Amino acid sequence: MMNTKHKKMALVFAMSASMTLVGCGGSDDNVAEVTTPDTSGSEPAAAITALNLDITKVTYQDNKPTIEVFATNSEDLPVVGLTELEVKKVVQLIPAGASGAGNAAQWQYIGSQETFTDNADGTYSFTIDVEGFNPELTQRYNVIASASTLQDGTTTVPLTEYTEDFDGEGFTAKYTKNIVSGTSCNNCHAKGEVIYHHYTDLETCTSCHTGELAIERGKVQDDFSHLIHNVHNDAKMYGKNMDKSAETAYKIVQDDCSNCHVDSEQLSESGNWTRIPTMETCSSCHTDIDFKTGQGHSQQVDNSNCIACHNASWTEELHTATFTQKKAFIDSYGMSATLTANKASTDDKSATLSVTILDAKGAAVDATSLVSKIQRLETNTNVGPNFPIMGYNASPGNGLAKISKDFISAGELQTDVSIESGKLVYNIASLPFGADDTDTAFSFIGLEMCNDGVQAIDCGDDVATTSMKAELTFGTLSGDAPSYRHIDSVNYGSCDNCHGDTFELHKGHHAGFVMTEQLARELNGELTVGLDACVVCHTPDGTYASGANQGAIEMKLHSVHGEQGIIKECTQCHNDFNLDAFKVKGALATSAGLYTTPITATCASCHGFDTIKQHVELQGGAVVNGSYQQANDAAQLETCFDCHIPTIENHNQVKL
Repeated sequence: MMNTKHKKMALVFAMSASMTLVGCGGSDDNVAEVTTPDTSGSEPAAAITALNLDITKVTYQDNKPTIEVFATNSEDLPVVGLTELEVKKVVQLIPAGASGAGNAAQWQYIGSQETFTDNADGTYSFTIDVEGFNPELTQRYNVIASASTLQDGTTTVPLTEYTEDFDGEGFTAKYTKNIVSGTSCNNCHAKGEVIYHHYTDLETCTSCHTGELAIERGKVQDDFSHLIHNVHNDAKMYGKNMDKSAETAYKIVQDDCSNCHVDSEQLSESGNWTRIPTMETCSSCHTDIDFKTGQGHSQQVDNSNCIACHNASWTEELHTATFTQKKAFIDSYGMSATLTANKASTDDKSATLSVTILDAKGAAVDATSLVSKIQRLETNTNVGPNFPIMGYNASPGNGLAKISKDFISAGELQTDVSIESGKLVYNIASLPFGADDTDTAFSFIGLEMCNDGVQAIDCGDDVATTSMKAELTFGTLSGDAPSYRHIDSVNYGSCDNCHGDTFELHKGHHAGFVMTEQLARELNGELTVGLDACVVCHTPDGTYASGANQGAIEMKLHSVHGEQGIIKECTQCHNDFNLDAFKVKGALATSAGLYTTPITATCASCHGFDTIKQHVELQGGAVVNGSYQQANDAAQLETCFDCHIPTIENHNQVKL
């Protein structure tokens, strides 16, 4: 039963709603929802790899709703015999201002229902006891099919969530609270994968984490508008015991509101976050403020005066100007580079690396005018893009280390670097050029510039710096076309969706860089990732800690994103698996001073070395944590793909 407070609030809302619905968005036309489909003659689904739900009818009798849910599989066949199906939440939307001046629109819980009637044609009927129902408000029905089996006890059903809004008569909702799209969430979080609770959809989250729930519990952090900011910002801890940190999420989001708040014609309330500031939302990030006592802010007991000072345009500017300016500054400069083998004699394996700084229009800038404004211009050069032969440090296999050279550091031109015709030039004394892949050398260049947030300024103590766009260049000893890594596995957008164009990777120990086209090349009209830039440093021998941190790029991306709970399924990043790429790889450093054959090392970066060691060594011809020579000699003897034929949809697929 709902408490008395709910009943009293419902009466207030009923009187005030009619005055506040205008301007909430939507149409005045009562357009009926899709009618119950004709399922006569349809054979029930025999397999359910994906379950689709739809609410096809909503009717009311004495303010008690009956809804009809239609279930189909991926082939649009009706699904009969569901056992775990429920209307998890019925909530109705209290418009902005109706619960108090300055308050945001809030979902109010009015009921739920676990029992239903299976109509044996793919439709399921729920009659729901609700309390506080107001026909003038938008009603939201949140339907959940839990992971289970059909009545036959064998056919599995995946977890499926479906939410739809209606008006109080069962027609299209005239207004709703759709500030952020679930698409924004899925840019980083895999669609359909559990994040914290057992549920995955944004609409499910908002239907449960209502402001009303927060009031009942006396925990403002349970209000979704507070919670969602809290879990993406490391200003304070979160969770049931307030012991969880949002450090990882914060590093990605970086307080940039535009990562989630995207203007869209499909989101009628996308401007809500600037138009209706509230204490509940603001205190999720601004933890040094106590509104009730007047600490850090003028004292106030409610939201009635917020908009008097915090108007929409000022609020938006305050929260986005820094990132808008940062993006503009990053775009104000770029680089181009060349790496050319000198070939002064038959034995000469030296090369010249030349870097040109470009302005926003792509025109060359004389580097002399910018040296004092550059915190660091860092270059790293390696040989063999598919399997680099120079380690981050001296490689145990051949004693070779990548060539690192700062052209500029703290506003000073470095030794042996010259400026010729406005270009920065450095002569690499010798590179271990060879045949095939090792005929190609490649350099990755990072640029970090001093600035005041708007323009470049001279470097000095306490001067802010920004990592800029990077550059990648290739050169060959033979003069033939260079070799490249394959580019058909990862879509550039997969990386860019999370990291964005102002996220500074590796800033600190390195000059750092932001995600731009230097990591991508075009394939079939789309940008894809070859990772040539990354393997300059993330070599088969690992990075600064040798194999101890699984630094080779084949493992590093899996282990880091997996540990942080970002990767849940292969399709988040992969377009395809290019299994032929392993034909040009050798041993990968997987522990301090120890190496593993490449297929096994890549798989173990997710599945664990101890877990698969016995299987791959006995049946796959692999070497796990052996010597460099052992693992390298066995690199092309692994037989994993004789049985395992992984695809991005099913990477556990086995050839029977």
